[in-house]
Amino acid sequence: MANRPHLDLSALALSGLCLVHCLAGSLLVTVFAAGGDWLGHDAHLWGLAIALPLAAVALWRGVARHGRAGIALLGAVGLALMATSLFAGHGSAEVPLSIAGVALLGLAHWWNLRAARG
Repeated sequence: MANRPHLDLSALALSGLCLVHCLAGSLLVTVFAAGGDWLGHDAHLWGLAIALPLAAVALWRGVARHGRAGIALLGAVGLALMATSLFAGHGSAEVPLSIAGVALLGLAHWWNLRAARG
């Protein structure tokens, strides 16, 4: 199977944007006590809707290439944490769940890239 790094690279970029959104949103809410519409749950839902198929395809292709199912499992745990954060509502649990999920998913994509290359 051909190495298709653009899927993992796209997923890493999306993870980075999500992380910036989570951290900047928390900062804005803390500093200004209002964050605007871009802090709403719709952004999280859309982000997860994009992340799910992108991660599934990229990580599945990686496992088919390098055989390391643990990488896909790590990505699935990250996605599960991101999904769980949707039900936490804006509050103390949402941000840590989102950040942990994005970090694990990003790590899975990074390892997937490395494993597929060598």
